[in-house]
Amino acid sequence: MAVDPAHAANRRSLVTRLRQQLPRPDDTRPHFVVCGADPLVFTVAEELANAGHRVRLTVIVPPELRADVPDLTALRGVRVIRSERLDERAFRAAGLAGATALALVMPDDVVNLHAALCAQAVEPDLRLVIRMFNSGLGYGVRRLFADCAVLSDAAMAAPAFVAASLGEEVPTHVRLPGRTVHVAQRAAVPADRVICTLSASGEVVPSEPDVPRPDDLVLAEASGPAPEPRRRRRRPMTVFARALRAALNRKLGMAVLVTLGILAVSGTVLAQNDHIEGFWKSLYVTLATAIGSADVEEDRGAIAQAAQLVLTISGLALLPLITAAVVEGMVSARLALAGGRATLRRDDHVVVVGLGNVGTRVLRQLVDLGIDVVAIDRSPDARGVKTAQQLGVPLIIGDAAAEETLRQASVDTSRALVVVSTDDVTNLQAALNARAARPDLRVVLRLFDDDFAQRVETAFGIGISRSVSRLVAPSFAAAMLERDVIATIPVDRHAVLLASVRVAEESPLDGAALSEAALPPAVRVIGLATAGQEWVDYAPDPRRVLVPGDRVLVVARRAGLRALAEQASPPALEEAI
Repeated sequence: MAVDPAHAANRRSLVTRLRQQLPRPDDTRPHFVVCGADPLVFTVAEELANAGHRVRLTVIVPPELRADVPDLTALRGVRVIRSERLDERAFRAAGLAGATALALVMPDDVVNLHAALCAQAVEPDLRLVIRMFNSGLGYGVRRLFADCAVLSDAAMAAPAFVAASLGEEVPTHVRLPGRTVHVAQRAAVPADRVICTLSASGEVVPSEPDVPRPDDLVLAEASGPAPEPRRRRRRPMTVFARALRAALNRKLGMAVLVTLGILAVSGTVLAQNDHIEGFWKSLYVTLATAIGSADVEEDRGAIAQAAQLVLTISGLALLPLITAAVVEGMVSARLALAGGRATLRRDDHVVVVGLGNVGTRVLRQLVDLGIDVVAIDRSPDARGVKTAQQLGVPLIIGDAAAEETLRQASVDTSRALVVVSTDDVTNLQAALNARAARPDLRVVLRLFDDDFAQRVETAFGIGISRSVSRLVAPSFAAAMLERDVIATIPVDRHAVLLASVRVAEESPLDGAALSEAALPPAVRVIGLATAGQEWVDYAPDPRRVLVPGDRVLVVARRAGLRALAEQASPPALEEAI
């Protein structure tokens, strides 16, 4: 049937007038603002930018960014503002008034807190996602703001490094409403406790109790209380012996031993020649002759006179040698106990390089697990130096990229090297030097760029490399989108998220069956809380029809969580036109 041109023209005109009367799509999309100064600001912005046309994104960064932060302008649809300070003026310039959420991911807790207070003055109804290292301060900040999520990138990333360094899964328990879950090997969990399998590729696959694979990593229901971490017993005698070994300079010790040997031989000859009987009398005559003034004995034989001369000369050499040994020993022992440059002879320990936010968390978790640790950092003012001293962990202040520093930490007898400083070049050089000293050493390396990390593993034979910002960015982005990320579970190079997603009115999931929320192999539904209730049904009927306000509890990869969130959100305006 032919279409009347006039009718078609009138229809196009009507659609145009309707579009003009409707608000512009850019004005209605959620506006997110991200502030940061290190690689995390890029990965969080990238996560949000991948949400497509549903969000507007503004990023505030300092005028001079670190070299390891990629070009933010390369991200699609991202507006970049450079500002010296995160104050009200900067936030107004970024259009924070009317914004939906603000992420403060600066590497300084105080800067983030000050920026949050300034942001509240500009937009009181703002959702805040704040990066905090100090957990005590984080609890207080949560109570200070009405709508606030406080996340620690160090706390989320540390378990991945600890697990990789030990070559096993670190016991991790997560408390859910009415249930506690944990990550474990399938062989250690009864089949009826398995919730889902977490593959090495980070996929979430349904559990298959009929086909057990003992090496699989699974999310399981805990059948009892979480085990207490093993505490390392402090051994005072071990610490003293370690300091004593550090106090003995090899050359000085040899000189003292040789001198004492000469004294012993000369004293024996003198005692036999003078027919001195008894050990004590012989020792007395020997030391008195060596230390005191020797009398001239013309009546003695030539052998006795020679022994007397040797004793006297040896005694003159012994006193300064003992003084030097005592002074150097005291200095070396103090350095060994306080974290100086003395070589730390240890076996089966873990060497942690870099005591920043992540390194400090890794250090604490290893000590809690009862693992012997040696720490290295080039700065005596690093965040984790005091923590290492409080925990009694030997500390070396030096450049980990230098072979000498690694030798001082006894890296050749360690079980693993964890390199988590913020300098990729230092990290890589330390890893290569450690591998040169011991080719079979387990090395866990922190690198920013995930693609670079994978290529390093292949090219240099570095067993394990991780990107902190890649591990934690999904949690920060999900918190901004008001998706409750309960826990981040490291699985090999990937992060699997345990999250709760709320079904919005007029979203694709509104009126759909619960089974449509499962997106295998990226999303697995493990529970459902109906609208207005806190109780969670952990065995929901997949035919259950979802209504607005329902919260779906899922285990998902970040791409899967993003796809599920799209289904749980109302359609964009431009899609409805």
